[in-house]
Amino acid sequence: MAAAQLTASSFSARSLLPSFDGLRISQAKISSVAPLRQCRSFRGLVVKAATVVAPKYTSLKPLGDRVLVKVKVAEEKSTGGILLPTTAQTKPQGGEVVAVGEGRSIGKNQVDISVKIGSEVVYSKYAGTEVEFDGSTHLILKDDDIVGILETDNVKDLKPLNDRVLIKVAVAEEITAGGLLLTEATKEKPSIGTVIAVGPGPLDEEGSRKAPSISPGNTVLYSKYAGNDFKGPDGSEYIALRASDVMAVLS
Repeated sequence: MAAAQLTASSFSARSLLPSFDGLRISQAKISSVAPLRQCRSFRGLVVKAATVVAPKYTSLKPLGDRVLVKVKVAEEKSTGGILLPTTAQTKPQGGEVVAVGEGRSIGKNQVDISVKIGSEVVYSKYAGTEVEFDGSTHLILKDDDIVGILETDNVKDLKPLNDRVLIKVAVAEEITAGGLLLTEATKEKPSIGTVIAVGPGPLDEEGSRKAPSISPGNTVLYSKYAGNDFKGPDGSEYIALRASDVMAVLS
């Protein structure tokens, strides 16, 4: 029996490996096999836990050009009243500003935060650091991560900030140039739309605003995978992106 026992560190892989086109891997040896007791695989799942602030801390003051936003609660029911499971709930991208930093210095100028406490804002996807504070979910964001101010439930009323622009997306073509009717699955998402609103522009090296080169009413061609997508109450699609992602003006 002793001669028949094999250990992971003592046998050669020569007799176990097949031959491929006359080639045999004959030098490979398995030196050790370690149990993977500490590793767990979750296919396609990334868990990102929020930082929990202990109840003994009653104030959270963001520094520099950072803003503290209280995140809106995700909708638990559809417009038809159907209860949505957690996986189907739309992650909110908006909230209320509850604290702001002192701003930052650019060149010789002091640049203040572009939003005020109490403003209802929309922010970029995946931006900021999530914290559980005072019993609610908050985000600490940079001022530049805030897309715009939205004081209503209609995205067309969004007021873009900094170098952002709001565009109403053109309706996808339903018929090809050859006259074929396209199904929903084959319609290509358009990257053309009409500018609805424009922010004050980016900051230059001296901290002054540089006016954007596009205006409301312009029909523009923009980068396909840029910005944040929104849908209006009437089903119209909108996108908010940086002015630098607009590639051309069409006329």
